[in-house]
Amino acid sequence: SDVYKRQGGGNKSQKYEQEAAGSGIIVDQTDSELLIVTNNHVVENSDSLRIQFDGMDTKNAVEGYIKGTDSTADVAVVAVKLKDIPKDTLNTIKKATLGDSDTVSVGEGVVAIGNALGYGQSVTTGVISAKDREVTVQEKKMKLLQTDAAINPGNSGGALLNMKGELIGINSAKIASDEVEGMGSVSYTHLRAHET
Repeated sequence: SDVYKRQGGGNKSQKYEQEAAGSGIIVDQTDSELLIVTNNHVVENSDSLRIQFDGMDTKNAVEGYIKGTDSTADVAVVAVKLKDIPKDTLNTIKKATLGDSDTVSVGEGVVAIGNALGYGQSVTTGVISAKDREVTVQEKKMKLLQTDAAINPGNSGGALLNMKGELIGINSAKIASDEVEGMGSVSYTHLRAHET
């Protein structure tokens, strides 16, 4: 799913609205809600959230609300009320199947899915370049998976899948450099998934 947030700000004499886009992964469904996991930085400081499912027109995006966040792990859970989701959309969506990121090997093929650049769902492929790479993300040190699959703004919160189609992580950060030969952009994935 694609996650859009609206953020207000400014002072008494000057106010502004800003819209940002990110991605999310359907992880569960209760009797009344659909639960979507994303990055905390995708939804933090938002005044409202609009969720657009694949195949849904932007004007039909549904309201979402934050269920919980963990800023340390940069993870958030967003909920959408089932009654707000059109029946034809609800019948076509499925929750993600969790894999195990601990069993991932360097060189293993991966697929990244997300709302790249806010244009809607896109898919890129690559390999796991490194495991347990220590990276500072928003002033926090984290050990992350590294992939060379193309990740762009708007992909944050999107799925990183293994070749079985299982969720092994959430795409989080991109570091680009023209100083490193053969590695122009490096993408990092966290919220390492484990079957329970």
